Amino acid sequence: MGAFTSSGADGVRRIADLRQWLGGTDLTVGHTYLPGESWRDIEGDPGLIQPWAQWKKERPDRLFVLNVPMQERNEQHVSDSQVRSLLRSGAAGRFDGHFTELARRLVALGVPDTVVVLGWEMNGTTYTHRCGPDPASWKTYWNRVVTAMRSVPGQRFRFDFAPNRGQDAIGWTSCYPGDDVVDIIGMDSYDQPPGDSFYDQVEEPFGLQAQVDFAAAHNKSISYPEWGLFRNGDNPDYMRMMLQWITDHRAVYQTLTDYCPHGVWQCDDNPKSSRVFRSKNFAQVEPVPVPSPVPTPSETPAPGQAPAPGETPAPAPSEMPTPTPTPGETPAPGGTLTPVPAPSPGPDTGTAAPAPTVMVPVPVGFFRPAPTLGSPPAPVERCLPLDLGEEYKSRFGLSQLCFRVEWQVPKKS
Repeated sequence: MGAFTSSGADGVRRIADLRQWLGGTDLTVGHTYLPGESWRDIEGDPGLIQPWAQWKKERPDRLFVLNVPMQERNEQHVSDSQVRSLLRSGAAGRFDGHFTELARRLVALGVPDTVVVLGWEMNGTTYTHRCGPDPASWKTYWNRVVTAMRSVPGQRFRFDFAPNRGQDAIGWTSCYPGDDVVDIIGMDSYDQPPGDSFYDQVEEPFGLQAQVDFAAAHNKSISYPEWGLFRNGDNPDYMRMMLQWITDHRAVYQTLTDYCPHGVWQCDDNPKSSRVFRSKNFAQVEPVPVPSPVPTPSETPAPGQAPAPGETPAPAPSEMPTPTPTPGETPAPGGTLTPVPAPSPGPDTGTAAPAPTVMVPVPVGFFRPAPTLGSPPAPVERCLPLDLGEEYKSRFGLSQLCFRVEWQVPKKS
């Protein structure tokens, strides 16, 4: 998880502020863009990349994502005929050296495993690196760029093919350059028409479901380099369902575009969506593993309790850590969360280290206990409210989940 907060050193600093706003949530993806005014920009200004490289190298689990234009004058509304000519020049190898230079700089700065989002939103009309004027030349050009960057010793780049969601100017599958030069199939997906509802965005041609299906057919992982709110306004239902979609489909990474009108932290225009984003992502940190107690030699398992050869006994329920609930959420029925200190070895001096607090479930009387004798008690019925958002409620009419529990007493004890 990450967010685009700004380019260069400002973006790096703001990651720490966003993390604090999210209650300490781990933000392990850093995302920035190379400008595309000139080939010098595309070769990568070390002053822009270096702060991100330093941030990335501080922790091995961090990911650096870099959007790389494929043409200079990339946002100057160059005509289709000019784009067609430039794509053919790229396909012939005219621009290979610029991308080799970029690859060398990334390796030299210590980020040889950068995720390169090359020629993003190629199915649209905005950028000079768009695909529509000549898809065949565009695909050949992409292959040349990837080959040039992979030729640099020490590189371990991954290349992310990331179109706009939907049809746009051309169906993005017509621009797909081949499995051997693509590692991730991404999608930039903002809340805007023609996807008036989230279901439209899933089901439309070349939409979210098409991306997932295409990636599965090509044995690729998926990503969402850019996503956020847009022309549909402050839409908490979209925010809730997009976050769930990303989780359910196990995107390798996702970065929210966090400035107005798309964002939630640096944009005051979307307070309802901001609350959803913050509540769904609040205080998500990797749990510290706590070792299970190891019996001392004097402790002998009870007769009949010894594990089978080659098997390890499962920890008792009281030893199983349970995540701390997100603020505003209620623990699941059947348990409350009570802090239980866990032992922790101290330093070599023999001093005991502070024991971490592990949250474990402690049963409460949500249901009556099953009787051991006599007639069963009356059935128990419960209803729980479902916070599915207005769109789910209107589509399916669901607002609560009800269930009934009955007991049976066996005839023989």
